[in-house]
Amino acid sequence: MTLKLHNFFRSSTSTRLRAALNIKGLEYDYVAYVLRKGETRTPEYLAMNPQGLVPTLELDDGTTLTQSLAIIAWLDEIHPEPALLPSDPLGRARVRSLAYMIACEIHPLNNLRVLFRLNEQFGADEAAQKAWFTHWVETTFDALETELASSPRTGRYCHGDMPGLADLCLYAQVWNNRRFDIALDRWPTIARIFSSLDALPAFANAAPPRQPDTA
Repeated sequence: MTLKLHNFFRSSTSTRLRAALNIKGLEYDYVAYVLRKGETRTPEYLAMNPQGLVPTLELDDGTTLTQSLAIIAWLDEIHPEPALLPSDPLGRARVRSLAYMIACEIHPLNNLRVLFRLNEQFGADEAAQKAWFTHWVETTFDALETELASSPRTGRYCHGDMPGLADLCLYAQVWNNRRFDIALDRWPTIARIFSSLDALPAFANAAPPRQPDTA
């Protein structure tokens, strides 16, 4: 199967999908876009992904998949090993909950089009955008740290000693936080897990600074 990943190096949704593909050992063609230049708003791109968002995964038959969590779920069904979710229902529910805290409670409020809208509609300058971004990260990371630090189900990674869906989301979000100089000192368990993930080639090779279009 030939895979083509349409993505932006700094997009957290792209980062989590790159890491998932790496965990599964799947090679892909890397197609870069620059969001600030509107490169995902062209007719050609919108024909693949009507939302004009990244990432989009294109299969060799021309089928396109969108929304990172949906693509990751598809990958786990098509290539079940190594699994990104635990085998037990309670474990799967916990991992999904941790992942959704980031993917549904932080990312939708802090992605680039929201920051653009804050500037366009309300005149929010860079300092105001940083304050907005930081507030929503702290609100969820405080709760996430509490859950991870207090649960016996937390191991080397978010759930046990095998990285999975929650780790994909956490790793990508921490890299996104760095754009706004949000340090991890406040969240030692998250910091420890991030450090463990960054030592894994599947994650490290998905990090924004290690992509070919970082200019």
